[in-house]
Amino acid sequence: MSEILTARRDDAPASEAKSADPSESARENETAAKTVTINRDPRDLYDFWRDFGNLVAVLENVRRIERIDDRRTRWVVKAPTGTVQWVTAVVDDQPGRLIAWESEPGADVRNSGRVEFLPAPGGRGSWVRATIHYDTPGGLIGKIAARLFQREPAIQARRDLRRFKQLMETGEIATGARTHAQREQRGE
Repeated sequence: MSEILTARRDDAPASEAKSADPSESARENETAAKTVTINRDPRDLYDFWRDFGNLVAVLENVRRIERIDDRRTRWVVKAPTGTVQWVTAVVDDQPGRLIAWESEPGADVRNSGRVEFLPAPGGRGSWVRATIHYDTPGGLIGKIAARLFQREPAIQARRDLRRFKQLMETGEIATGARTHAQREQRGE
């Protein structure tokens, strides 16, 4: 089951409120939602994800995640223009079921979202559903650049959940012929 949503502002996580700041008019608000079935217990998947340092191996564009305290982390992410960063705060944490977050003020890319870990029907493992709301810097031009460089969150959500599935089911992530270092050298 997989879906991409371009949503109105009221479809976003409740913690996101539209900014009245006119400087925000160059940003385009979007929501990406993806679901994957993983043949593992929801609690195992939650435990792996909740240790945010683990996500550097799974989330392709994430360069670094630094723990600030039990609920806040600093994220450094590769973007079409270099790197961007922000601090996120966990705003809802339901062990074994849900993690929700929102970026703090001053984020290079404002974002919020949630990852849910639900039992799949028929004892087929778990559904992992990621919903990410983000403001694309640069509006339409920023969105086109992100898509062109494969850095657009809706594209990345699909790829990253597939990588998460591989790691959780097989213990490794399948890679193409080129390594990450080779892609970096080519500027990809």
